[in-house]
Amino acid sequence: MDEIIKADLYRYGGLVGIRGFVRGLLYPGFRYTYLLRKQSRCNKYSVKWFFYAILRRKYSFKYGFQIPAGTEIGAGFYIGHFGAIIINGKAKIGMNCNIAHGVTIGQANRGKLKGYPTIGNNVWIGTGSVIVGAVKIGSNVLIAPNSFVNIDVPDNSLLIGNPVRVVRKEKATESYINFTFGYSNEL
Repeated sequence: MDEIIKADLYRYGGLVGIRGFVRGLLYPGFRYTYLLRKQSRCNKYSVKWFFYAILRRKYSFKYGFQIPAGTEIGAGFYIGHFGAIIINGKAKIGMNCNIAHGVTIGQANRGKLKGYPTIGNNVWIGTGSVIVGAVKIGSNVLIAPNSFVNIDVPDNSLLIGNPVRVVRKEKATESYINFTFGYSNEL
């Protein structure tokens, strides 16, 4: 098992080793992330690539996750619950990111925000949140449930509401992002 998959697994309650891996497969978020990572590391259109693509597609329909293979996602990715999570394939997500159900990370097709989001390390994204456009979300940021984010956000911030309001807060994700693997939750 490579380091990134180990980091993803560890985020699910500190699971490690083969026994932890088998237990981890019971979590929809880890199962989908594992298949996503494996498919993105295979040569495109190889037998392995098709195998992982078919399984990932099956679980995409079952759990409601729409995350294209090849999306840049850092180690320690955590999906808390199954149900509608949509991430644009050109978005970039840092290490130790938590995503709840009902989250959309998408592109803006026109205007000054035309493009895709870039999300830093240690970011917690709450239920029903939407992040759209060429915005940069800093590290150690907590995005409250049902927030609409279409502005750049500095490190160490709490985001609330629609329209979003930024509140500077040291250790914004403390006790929200747990079981980080080899990466500090402190910045």
